[in-house]
Amino acid sequence: MWLKPEEVLLKNALKLWLMERSNDYFVLQRRRGYVEEGGGGLTGLLVGTLDSVLDSTAKVAPFRILHQTPDSQVYLSIACGANREEITKHWDWLEQNIMKTLSVFDSNEDITHFVQGKIRGLIAEEGRHSFAKEDDPEKFREALLKFGKCFGLPEQEKLVTYYSCSYWKGRVPCQGWLYLSTNFLSFYSFLLGSEIKLIISWDAVSKLEKTSNVLLTESIHVCSQGENHYFSMFLHINETYLLMEQLANYAIKRLFDKETFANDPILDDPLQITKRGLENRAHSEQFSAFFRLPKEETLKEVHECFLWVPFSHFNTHGKMCISENYVCFASHDGNLCSVIIPLREVVAIDKTNDSSKSVIINIKGKTAFRFSEVKDFEQLVAKLRLKCGATSTQCHDISTEVPISSDSTDPSDNTELKEKMKEQSWNILFAECGRGVSMFRTKKTRDLVIRGIPEALRGELWMLFSGAVNDMAANPGYYAELVEQSLGTCNLATEEIERDLCRSLPEHPAFQNDTGISSLRRVLTAYAYKNPKIGYCQAMNILTSVLLLYAKEEEAFWLLVALCERMLPDYFNRRIIGALVDQAVFEELIRDHLPQLTEHMTDMTFFSSVSLSWFLTLFISVLPIESAVNVVDCFFYDGIKAILQLGLAILDYNLDRLLTCKDDAEAVTALNRFFDSVTNKDSPLPSSVRQSSNVSGEKGNYITVDITDLIRESNEKYGNICYEEIHSMRCRSRLYVIQTLEETTKQNVVRVVSQDVNLSLHELNELYVLFKKELFFSYYWCLSCPVLKYHDPSLPYLEQYQIDCQQFRMLYQLLSPWAHAANKDSLALWTFRLLDENCDCLINFKDFSSAIDTMYNGSFIDKLKLLFKLHIPPAYTEVKCKDPSKGDELSKEELLYFSQLHVSKPPNVKKVASLKNSPEKGKGKVDIQAYLSQWEDELSKKEENIKDLPRMNQSQFIQFSKTLYNLFHGDPEEESLYQAIAFVTSLLLRMEEVGRKLHSPTASAKEFSGTVCASGGPSEGKTESHLKKDPSSLREEPQWSFAFEQILASLLNEPALVRFFEKPVDVKVKLENAKTSQLSCRTKI
Repeated sequence: MWLKPEEVLLKNALKLWLMERSNDYFVLQRRRGYVEEGGGGLTGLLVGTLDSVLDSTAKVAPFRILHQTPDSQVYLSIACGANREEITKHWDWLEQNIMKTLSVFDSNEDITHFVQGKIRGLIAEEGRHSFAKEDDPEKFREALLKFGKCFGLPEQEKLVTYYSCSYWKGRVPCQGWLYLSTNFLSFYSFLLGSEIKLIISWDAVSKLEKTSNVLLTESIHVCSQGENHYFSMFLHINETYLLMEQLANYAIKRLFDKETFANDPILDDPLQITKRGLENRAHSEQFSAFFRLPKEETLKEVHECFLWVPFSHFNTHGKMCISENYVCFASHDGNLCSVIIPLREVVAIDKTNDSSKSVIINIKGKTAFRFSEVKDFEQLVAKLRLKCGATSTQCHDISTEVPISSDSTDPSDNTELKEKMKEQSWNILFAECGRGVSMFRTKKTRDLVIRGIPEALRGELWMLFSGAVNDMAANPGYYAELVEQSLGTCNLATEEIERDLCRSLPEHPAFQNDTGISSLRRVLTAYAYKNPKIGYCQAMNILTSVLLLYAKEEEAFWLLVALCERMLPDYFNRRIIGALVDQAVFEELIRDHLPQLTEHMTDMTFFSSVSLSWFLTLFISVLPIESAVNVVDCFFYDGIKAILQLGLAILDYNLDRLLTCKDDAEAVTALNRFFDSVTNKDSPLPSSVRQSSNVSGEKGNYITVDITDLIRESNEKYGNICYEEIHSMRCRSRLYVIQTLEETTKQNVVRVVSQDVNLSLHELNELYVLFKKELFFSYYWCLSCPVLKYHDPSLPYLEQYQIDCQQFRMLYQLLSPWAHAANKDSLALWTFRLLDENCDCLINFKDFSSAIDTMYNGSFIDKLKLLFKLHIPPAYTEVKCKDPSKGDELSKEELLYFSQLHVSKPPNVKKVASLKNSPEKGKGKVDIQAYLSQWEDELSKKEENIKDLPRMNQSQFIQFSKTLYNLFHGDPEEESLYQAIAFVTSLLLRMEEVGRKLHSPTASAKEFSGTVCASGGPSEGKTESHLKKDPSSLREEPQWSFAFEQILASLLNEPALVRFFEKPVDVKVKLENAKTSQLSCRTKI
């Protein structure tokens, strides 16, 4: 690798470097103590330790080239190499391209300038095609070389960044380097002969957290596959942790949540991921989540400035954040003041001529925002004017349609007066802070939300606080188009919607007539049509019903979009991962804030089972409707934070009762009675709509609790929980939830497969890990790999992970006891074709483990039957390698071609295959008959009789004989095995000749006998030459064939052959070796 020229004092360098080549202008040196065969003695240990700890060019490579000028003690380092071949290549290039040119210069100074310029030019040329695009390219290049040298990962593995830190091995810290790449967390340390090399794939991380204790002041804890790893002594531990968190969650999305990943173009190509890119992405996500903006918005600029708050008559200090379509401001105390200005609302942008460096943004409605002390304010004004000119559009005209809430109101004078007072409070706020999307949001706004939004303003403010108003303004007419397009569609989602329509708030008058039911149907069907990945899930009907009570139909649709896609991510899918993640966050908060409850409840899963409906329905399913809408008010303003706070307040309020409960059932009853006692004394809803029951003292010590008081208490006690903390907890919990679901999948698959194989549960677990890891390697480095589209968590457990022929070959070579054969690629191909019964060029773990189990634990007859079936259709196909120099080795393209050759789906499999490969992947109607047919086929396979096996023809028998010879190669009994197979082959052919003479006396097999058997040794060459001489001989002679029983009977008479196939295989050792070499084998490929 060429290096940026840097001065080196050769006098000091000679202590650590040895000269290997030199000329008038260049010196090639080798690191003292470095021996290519390994070792190096005490000097090697000391130098290796220095190289590992110090951050310098010396630590990177054992070879380097220096540029020297005559009569000077100063040398310039210009190249380094990880091995002799690499450094020799650089040396040869210098001699051929530079040495002749240097002789024309008159002065040494000119020579040095020329060499420096040439090397910098080479580096720049390399940089154009390099992945390294970081702040300090030179240091990053060095780290990239060390990363490749230490871990031997493929070139496609993108190094994102690296840090110096300590890894704790027991109680001893080992100083070294932590490398963070797109797919792996890697650590390397070399201290006095003790080398530590650690590679952890991000997809295997189940826990990632910052910890501290007496020994480790602050460290990062990584748990992977049950093993704990601790890293400490970081210079910037927060930066390191956030980057690790991002990479881990990126891997989780890419491998386990492919649908989300596919819609994320930023992360689509892992080779383009950089440290700066990840940091920018994190800031953009935080920005859009805080201000409730569409996901497409990315943060472009941030400016420290002051915003003039007219109603308070002071400037508040904060940050102005600018994206493609919005200018936002948040004070440094996030609760103090925030503003969102859509550029579509801007009518003019001005600047002041005084020293205040102010930017004034005027919006529709004669409102102006003044930002002062803005750095580069003149450039900013120019940019914003350009943006506004490009994005200025007509404001979307909201329809005059009214919400579908019941018209029958009969409030008492007291509640009506309170409602009017609430409205008056909001009108005063609007007069001060403005009204609409660009209103000032202050602490007073939050206080009014906690008291409950008035009925007349609820729909408007829900749209505002959720950000749905921006979605609707950006997509005028979109909802009407969706309703028209989805009209009359019939699928699983629409059937479930129809089933649940009448279950949505059935007590409410608004849904006791066709008007309300029809609106609910249109909104749910339109959303299912818009987002088929989610479609329709239970609880969506309950949420949408409440939205329709206070918002117009189109507004309710956009509120549902904001809920499902932004505010409650991943809640409404088949695995409800988002809800499970927030439940895990809730459990963590309970442990932090209510430790006495945690100690009493031995099993934390109780809180998960109880709180699931709280999160999925925002308490609507457990609280009376008049109280639940106040919770929804807070949710749209504060997000999931409001639900978590309220959950903690409810448990805290019932703490004494819960501590006296003896079991979960009693605790559930106590909470249900509490929910029944929650009221909303300020609700203007008529008594016919209210759901709360007046709980009397007869039912126990449950006095009524006002929802406003409960929400206020939750904010006072738990309002210090911040958004950043919840986001970090969500990231941590997501890793745990995904790994728990994957572990459940593995356990179910292993349990099903264990019934049909002789492998132990532990061996099956290890085999499953290898199988899944091989599939993931394709995800890592093969961006266009077709297998990516086959992972779908909604499929049955066995079908979630499937491998193609190339991946099967890799596993076959790692695990098969027959992988030493010269034709191992052909054997892997035929085995794959045999297992691929539905002809989709993929096999699942059950198929794979059945083949491995036969090779490991099968009897002599089982193994022979497997080999026999590999050499007859449909498994067998003639294999011809395009490159004769490679022998029997097949390229990836050839392997995939032969695996698909003559593939045709049998009629009885077509239905199952079409179901499995359907676009909706199980979301359409399930063909029960196809599954029954598949089940019947699997049962019949278990009853397979050897008499049912087809006969093997002569060309197949020749290949069968060759395979046996290849399997015996290198065996201690190789000679006796060759003699045995030669005798068996000769015997079979004589038997066939006798049989044929009885039917056709003129036919003879003597010619063929001579080609296969010769004095007890293999004679493949004779066979092939015979067939080449007379290729028509096989057609001219009557076809002959062997039955499996004939071959079996003949081989049973040879003890050497029986011993060979019944030789036990140490499965444990095989699996351990496969685990240690799987990554390195893949790297070579």
